[in-house]
Amino acid sequence: MRILYIHSTPVPPPLDSGTDRFAWLSESMEGDVLHPIWSRTPDAVERKFGAGSYPAFTKGRFRYRWRLGGRRGRSGLWWFYLSAGLRIYRERRYDCIVTYSHMTNGLCGVILKLLTGARLVIEIVTAPERIYLTYRPRPTIGERLMAMYSDFCLHVCIRLCDRVHLLAPGLLAPYKRLRTAPASVFHEFVPVSAIEPRPEAGEQYVLLVGAPWYLKGVDLLIEAFRRLSPDFPEIKLKLMGDYPDRERLETLTGGLPQIEILEARPNVEALKVICGATVFALPSRCEGMPRVILEAMAAGVPVIGSDVGGMSYLIRDGENGFVVPPEDPVALERRLRELLSDAELRKRMGARGYAMAHTQFNERAYVEQFTRMVEAAIPPTGSRPAVAPPFQDQ
Repeated sequence: MRILYIHSTPVPPPLDSGTDRFAWLSESMEGDVLHPIWSRTPDAVERKFGAGSYPAFTKGRFRYRWRLGGRRGRSGLWWFYLSAGLRIYRERRYDCIVTYSHMTNGLCGVILKLLTGARLVIEIVTAPERIYLTYRPRPTIGERLMAMYSDFCLHVCIRLCDRVHLLAPGLLAPYKRLRTAPASVFHEFVPVSAIEPRPEAGEQYVLLVGAPWYLKGVDLLIEAFRRLSPDFPEIKLKLMGDYPDRERLETLTGGLPQIEILEARPNVEALKVICGATVFALPSRCEGMPRVILEAMAAGVPVIGSDVGGMSYLIRDGENGFVVPPEDPVALERRLRELLSDAELRKRMGARGYAMAHTQFNERAYVEQFTRMVEAAIPPTGSRPAVAPPFQDQ
């Protein structure tokens, strides 16, 4: 099978093939990845990936095709996806298009499907009905318009795609007309086998990794921690993320010295902090399936998350952590107290999460389920139409 994967994040892929999803997927398929990258020049790409890695970089049986400058300029991004997708099809046809998210790259996937006749899979990576809950409790007009655009994209993409990839069951439940779309439900790729287990001894801290802070419920965690901190003076709270409005967070902490705000850092460095946590907490207001929860589980760290999106798909309440109601700092405080005061409970939940991550949510399970999803989207050879697709080699 040959696929075209349309990515949206500007974060560069890992250099290590063992932690690259497309190197793993090379066992069962091949193709090209359209990837906006935050590097601004070809030299910057080649400094990271080596000489000759621009304009394309091969990893396994896949080629990364770069767009420099990340997501600057939406019109340019549209042009990159469509022109590169058609050019690749001319070079060698692909059987299926897979798009990360239902937004701009999802619409581009729809257009490419109509032009090439390839099958289309749309990945739903968040809870789309809560997408406007990003920076503040009352969305601005611009954020409401973005939510409307999201709903428009969602309905167009789901109606015209051949299959949906849901990171957790129920992500389409609020949309009655879309619930019956053919779907494959499985986790996001996380290289769990490369994550170090939590050390037996070390600094004790509650950790949250993620941004924007309102979306991830950082204010709720600060409120809960401030109430319990007098009873746990040896425990710190560490918050890691890209927070341009850091002053607002510092005001919320009330100057409590037990709270540390850390700058965002590359995944390899962030994993070291995650692996050392006593408890990982993510009281988000909107989520699909947070990678950081799975990374914490893979390290054997007990987790707490809010009951939104796919959180309860990863966190089995009372087994590997706790699920708390969204927007409920009191419940969050209660569960934090329970874990921080019981080392045996933390050890038991951490071990259960470790086992789940390394069996149910490991790299091999991802490859198998991704492969089955693409196979389900592509009709058997004998049933494919004999006529040429609308766009064809001349």
